[in-house]
Amino acid sequence: MYLDMCFPREIEAAKENNTPVVIVGGTVEYHGPQCSYGCDTLVAQGLVERLAQKKDIIIAPSISYSPASYAVGGETSGTVHVEENAFEQYVYYVFMSMLSAGLRNIYVVIHHQYEQESLMPMTLCYMKAAKRATMAYLEKTRGQGWWGSEAYQDYYANLETSDNPFGWIKVIPTMNTAVQNATGYDHAGKYECSILMALYPEAVRPERLGERAHWFTKSAAEANKELGEEMVRLALEYLERTIL
Repeated sequence: MYLDMCFPREIEAAKENNTPVVIVGGTVEYHGPQCSYGCDTLVAQGLVERLAQKKDIIIAPSISYSPASYAVGGETSGTVHVEENAFEQYVYYVFMSMLSAGLRNIYVVIHHQYEQESLMPMTLCYMKAAKRATMAYLEKTRGQGWWGSEAYQDYYANLETSDNPFGWIKVIPTMNTAVQNATGYDHAGKYECSILMALYPEAVRPERLGERAHWFTKSAAEANKELGEEMVRLALEYLERTIL
C-alpha cells in the first residue's frame, strides 16, 4: 500500500495495527556512465516494494533530493546535493507530521553511503531529525518534565517494547553488515550494478562503461543479474526480520 493512495480509513487502520510506514531515503547522485542517477533511491525502493509483497507495510513517498555530497562527482556531474542543516530541518517536519498524525512505527531505509553500517552525513541527518522530532513531540503532548514524572516510572522496563517513544522512528540500511559481507557492497561497481540490474534492469547500461573511466566503475563489467538476485534475497531476509 502506498501512502499517496491512502485515505483516512487506511491511516486509522495503520495506527490501530501499528503497520510499518517505510520511507526510502534516496539520492540523485552520479554513478558513472553506466548507472542511473537514481541508483541509491531505486535500490532501496525496489527492495521495499518487494518487501510489500511479503508483509503489510505502507510505502511513503521516497525522498530523493538529499545530502548526496560531491564526493564522487563535482557540482557539474549532475549530482543534486542539499546542505545537511537544511535537509535535517526538512525531514524533521516530515517526522513531526507523521508523529502528530499518530503513526508510531516509522522506518527510513537508506542505501547511500552505508558501507558496514557507517554513519555518514545523510544518515545522521535522518537520525538526528528523528530524535529531535520525538523529543519535541513528547514535550508538546506530555508537557515539560514528562520523563521525570511519576507516570513514567516504568520507562526503563519499556525500552525494548513498542511503548518506547525513541523507537517510533528507525533509520536502517538496505543491507546490514552481515548481508554486505555475504555478497559485497560498492559504489557503481560490480555489486551495486548487480543489485540494480535485478531490481530495475533498465537503470543499468553496461555497454556505456567505456564512455568515462573511473576506478570505482571498473568492476561493473562483472555485474550480473544472478548476483543481484542473491543480494536482493539476502537483503529482503534482513529487512523482513527488521521491519516489524
